[in-house]
Amino acid sequence: MKKILVTGGAGFIGSAVIRHLIQDTPHAVVNVDKLTYAGNLMSLASVSDHPRYAFEQVDICDAAALKRVFNAHQPDIIMHLAAESHVDRSIDGPGEFIQTNIVGTYTLLEQARAYYEQLPFERRESFRFHHISTDEVYGDLPHPDEMIGEGNTLPLFTETTAYAPSSPYSASKAASDHLVRAWQRTYKLPTLVTNCSNNYGPYHFPEKLIPLVILNALAGKALPVYGKGNQIRDWLYVEDHARALVLVATQGQVGETYNIGGHNEKQNIEVVKTICAILEELSPSEANPNIDSYSCQPGNADSYLALIKYVQDRPGHDMRYAIDASKIERELGWKPQETFESGIRKTVQWYLDNQDWVQQVQSGDYQQWINKNYKERA
Repeated sequence: MKKILVTGGAGFIGSAVIRHLIQDTPHAVVNVDKLTYAGNLMSLASVSDHPRYAFEQVDICDAAALKRVFNAHQPDIIMHLAAESHVDRSIDGPGEFIQTNIVGTYTLLEQARAYYEQLPFERRESFRFHHISTDEVYGDLPHPDEMIGEGNTLPLFTETTAYAPSSPYSASKAASDHLVRAWQRTYKLPTLVTNCSNNYGPYHFPEKLIPLVILNALAGKALPVYGKGNQIRDWLYVEDHARALVLVATQGQVGETYNIGGHNEKQNIEVVKTICAILEELSPSEANPNIDSYSCQPGNADSYLALIKYVQDRPGHDMRYAIDASKIERELGWKPQETFESGIRKTVQWYLDNQDWVQQVQSGDYQQWINKNYKERA
């Protein structure tokens, strides 16, 4: 059994990792999270009382607090997921992204190095620092509409693709990737890096595309689509990603990078229309009182599709992401279990079944829940 420290464990991907670790492995978990707007301990309610789980409300930019956590819990593996991750927010206010993603990663690396260097030799041999990053550090790829002529093969991001970030968010993540690799080369800290494609699934904060579309549709609100909606993303079900991350953290080779993708390239407009179709089946718009009050497009009255609204494109919007995940399959035996069709259906059903979670996250009830379930335990 290992003790695994997960930063950002109350976030969307981090909470999926922790649920997987507690429910499907023998490992113990220390969740380190600042609890910003997107950190949600309700996503961990199913494991929060487990004897192998501990929570520390700590900012990764706080070196003294990190040192205390390392000394108190003595982790064997660090899985670093704490990050600001919303592109639109990074465009509006990049400072928080620089602070958390770059300064925070530097602070964590330095505290991890100090902790690692005082470990006895046998524990140093098995210690790992796993940095979780994004495919957005690579910039974007040619869109099929740009590929002229027959026989052209659409390129994919590989572990050796040059970095070319487009947004303040992706630039801050690229910087953190470089820091991690530098600490491995210069200080011999045993690190690994993973870069993943777009995640989706249960417990996703409602600002991101898929949960936003589901919840706006149910509320009879507009479904905003940037530009023509032809931007392509490779979609990865979050529980598949969690399995891959734990596999890399426990079995990956030090110094290596692994790309993790879902093998599901979809245009954004395809994703939106797929969600609308599933909602029509599971929660028909004709029975949704919120749809009746919406000014629907001609010919689409009382339909979720009528809520689609094309809006001005995001500045510097990348057109296509696509991951070559052959290395992690070849070397570690991982591949996704969910297709996009199965995963998106599970996701829509989860949001239909968990409206209480959504309402609490979007209201002040969440802070009351925190006060009752965590602060009173201190």
